[in-house]
Amino acid sequence: MLRHRQILATGAVMLTLPASVAFAANGPVSPRPSGPARTARDSSAGDAARNAAALRRAGVRHERAVRSVVRLARTRARLRGAHRPRRAAYAGWSTPRLHAQAAHLRRVVRDLRRTGGAPDVAIPAALTAIAACESGGNPQAVDASGTYRGLFQFDAGTWAAVGGHGDPAAAPAAEQYRRAALLYARSGAAPWPVCGR
Repeated sequence: MLRHRQILATGAVMLTLPASVAFAANGPVSPRPSGPARTARDSSAGDAARNAAALRRAGVRHERAVRSVVRLARTRARLRGAHRPRRAAYAGWSTPRLHAQAAHLRRVVRDLRRTGGAPDVAIPAALTAIAACESGGNPQAVDASGTYRGLFQFDAGTWAAVGGHGDPAAAPAAEQYRRAALLYARSGAAPWPVCGR
């Protein structure tokens, strides 16, 4: 009688368990998948779609890198007064190489904007005294006649002779110093007959 009650109790527990945990003769029964089974064709189609999307993203990143390098290279050429590079020159480069080139060009362009493309030359100490005498140290100084301009009171011909473009008084102070250093290396203090003494 006791054994019969145990069997009934065990049966009652079995009836209250969810169907997914019911025991069969061979062990637990795994639940059936609710969705349709994936076929090999579905899997390969999904992989192909993911690969195509990844290729499109890589292509977009490469195109952006090319545009960035071309823009920076053209800015560098404009600041140096050189010929503009063509887009085709960079289109075949890898994306990592383009990123490295863009970083390099950013540094070059920043330096060219600061110096106006003037060569990096040693600045003699005498030029500080000349600038103080000629313009009071004001890079935008212009004399009363409008002929002599900037820190070193360049006239248009002298400014052009040392590679300057445009108005000397509009050039960065670093460019004015570098171009004055070029002139000082060629002619000494002679271009500044009063302040160069």
